[in-house]
Amino acid sequence: MKNRLGRKKALRYDVVIIGAGVAGLYAAIGLPKHLKVLVISKSHPWECNTYYAQGGVTTAYNDADIPLHVADTLEAGAGMCDPSAVQLMSESSQVVITDLMQRGFIFDTDEVGNLLYTKEAAHSRNRILHAGGDATGRYLHLFLLQQNPHPMLSNATVVDLLMENKKCCGVEVLSEGARKLIYANNVIIASGGVGSLYEYHTNSHAISADIHGICLEKGIELESMEMMQFHPTVFVSGSGARKLLLTEALRGEGAWIVDENGYRFLFEYDERGEMAPRDIVSRAIFDYKQRTSGQVYISCAHFDKEYFQGRFPNIYKALRDLGYNLPHDRVPISPAFHYAIGGIKSDLEGKVPNTQGLYVIGEAACTGVHGANRLASNSLLEGLVFGKRAAESILHNISKNCIQKFEISTITLEMEGDKEKKDLLRHIMWDKVSIVRTPEGLHYALDEIEQMLNSGVGRLLRLRLLSARAIVASALKRTESIGVHYITSI
Repeated sequence: MKNRLGRKKALRYDVVIIGAGVAGLYAAIGLPKHLKVLVISKSHPWECNTYYAQGGVTTAYNDADIPLHVADTLEAGAGMCDPSAVQLMSESSQVVITDLMQRGFIFDTDEVGNLLYTKEAAHSRNRILHAGGDATGRYLHLFLLQQNPHPMLSNATVVDLLMENKKCCGVEVLSEGARKLIYANNVIIASGGVGSLYEYHTNSHAISADIHGICLEKGIELESMEMMQFHPTVFVSGSGARKLLLTEALRGEGAWIVDENGYRFLFEYDERGEMAPRDIVSRAIFDYKQRTSGQVYISCAHFDKEYFQGRFPNIYKALRDLGYNLPHDRVPISPAFHYAIGGIKSDLEGKVPNTQGLYVIGEAACTGVHGANRLASNSLLEGLVFGKRAAESILHNISKNCIQKFEISTITLEMEGDKEKKDLLRHIMWDKVSIVRTPEGLHYALDEIEQMLNSGVGRLLRLRLLSARAIVASALKRTESIGVHYITSI
């Protein structure tokens, strides 16, 4: 589709999908061609978190594994998961995987064609499928782009939701330097999480919490916003905001986390060592670096070189370009922000409660499947399962047209000084609202955010600040540590 919107006549669609990651695209391919559907991508179509996902897609290995997968997910979620949502996701896993393969997607197999399953932290067995070695997200994303039968509008930023009496009527977008209204009977939010709020993160640069801020303006409920997950093994050197993720599958297949002397210190914190849940490993690395003032590394030295290059080709190439010889060299690591567990509240069909014609799926949503700590590689599965359910819900629920005619907003999107304030926000969120939190630090962050909100900022920064404030406020309300929310008075 050419990136041009009509200049005179308002555009109208049956469905508008905000986001072109796994959730948005899988919802799109579940909507038939006779419907008028538009997928909106904030950047290039491939610039999204799905593209950068390395580890794989979780699936129940077979029917007998469903209770175990459910139990692993609930345990990782530290008692805060919605059991019915977890059960639904696991029971649906084999269906969506079979559908992908029937459509032509190819997961990695052994020499005789058997699917290869790997294991990651907190899983009780091997049940994670992968593609391209360590490029599952990239392969899956490109495949879904090819499968999508509907037009896509790229390099377009959604700056508002059009709302009429608790019904979503469409979106306002910034495209090719102009702001336009796009009407829709149904809008699916699949815009991802909040990564760009943090100084160190693994997310696409397009992930900036804009839509969460819009929902706050509209009175749409966010849930569990204090639950932000940090990945323990990230190569954080370099000037770019997005840091190089080193997939948990490395540890799942035997990589060690060591200090400068080769000591595997994680066993001081949890008997599972490298296979403990992400929140435990992240806090352990954070604490050990503070205690010792030393560097922490991931070591793959005991891997066979040929196997490593075949199983993790993209990590091998990326680190080779940075001067590392893997698997021989150990690589310095640090935790970094990775995944928003909390998000826009959703039911099990992807519907936003009390709002007609509005759905939310994928990382943008809070379905209850992750609780207080996401089990590794459940995220791509969640996007697939709830993307499918949202599409099916739309097909069974006819949403009425809105009556109201909307006007394009004249609010300034960006102001001088916004970039400096955005960078300050990212630093504050990393320093005060990340792996280890204190009431004092959270209050400091809240005060700084309020000052920026009152200082006069452009709309796009305001939306980020609203989302950041919601995270801090939720963290202050939860006074006891659980899962990824670790709060201490020290």
